[in-house]
Amino acid sequence: MLSPDSTAAEIVAHLRALGSEESRQGMKRYGIRIDRALGISHGEQKKIAKAIKRNHERAFELWATGIAEARFIAAQTADPKRFTAQNARDWAAEFDSWDIVDGVSDLFVDTDHWTELIDEFAADEREFVRRTAFAMMAWAVVHRKKEPDATFFAFLPVIERHARDERNFVKKAVSWALRSIGKRNHALNRAALDSAGRLAASDDRSARWIGRQAVRELTSEKTLAGVSRREAAAAKRR
Repeated sequence: MLSPDSTAAEIVAHLRALGSEESRQGMKRYGIRIDRALGISHGEQKKIAKAIKRNHERAFELWATGIAEARFIAAQTADPKRFTAQNARDWAAEFDSWDIVDGVSDLFVDTDHWTELIDEFAADEREFVRRTAFAMMAWAVVHRKKEPDATFFAFLPVIERHARDERNFVKKAVSWALRSIGKRNHALNRAALDSAGRLAASDDRSARWIGRQAVRELTSEKTLAGVSRREAAAAKRR
């Protein structure tokens, strides 16, 4: 059984024992690179991360293995307060699949450097590094509950600026970020819809796709009801 005392080598051995070639091949259907993967569900990876608990040094040992599942668990068990901006740059430079981007962006948003990293990564031309910026925006809606609206308003011009990037994994992350921001509260919903409307009217195919998708989702009754619930919950926290 794995525990907080488990070493990186013991964790990797456990992961290799759990790996499934069938699951590994199934990951291809979702556009996930499998050359570094063992074929273990995210649910199982999260259970392992919970069992071994946080250990910052061990997290870097797990990352160094290059194994996709070990890297996801590294992101779950690293200490965000000790994770530097340079650490984030180093890890992001090795991103090669959308799933690891989204899993590790969760960690990046909890660091003290998250807004600085978003600006930097959005300007980066590398596909998966740029995706990281927008995945971080989307995660921030969930993680940064006390963050002022001004931070999220400032993300909207960045979203509009990069909505013309036609690369699939960037385009989908830009869409995710815009829709997530628009679900935070009514003020951001209106602002996100303004951005979405401009994108939907664009002469660029990627921007139009992002804009139309966001307009459709952010004006739905289900979304607006959720916005009202989140706004009421936020009011209670204040």
